[in-house]
Amino acid sequence: MPLEAYLAVAAVLFVIGLTMVASRRNLVYVLMGLELILNAANLNLVAFNRFHPESHVDGQMTALFVIILAAAEAAIALAIVLNAYSHFETIRPDDIDTMKD
Repeated sequence: MPLEAYLAVAAVLFVIGLTMVASRRNLVYVLMGLELILNAANLNLVAFNRFHPESHVDGQMTALFVIILAAAEAAIALAIVLNAYSHFETIRPDDIDTMKD
């Protein structure tokens, strides 16, 4: 499978994720879009490492680091969403516009 195929799949994932982040008004969908964007970046890292092994940057280790960061980001963000839902009873960012003193 050529490098261009991996890059095309990563570009499609990135565009879908960016569309979800930009167009959705639900915090869970925004988080899913961010995860798709991070997965597109991981696919690029691993593909470039596969086709250019002489580089000094290890794409698989960098992708593993990004996966760990994405898992931590998802856990913290879901905790924030659950807290916002229990406080405001909605997960739409447009409806959460007040700050507590």
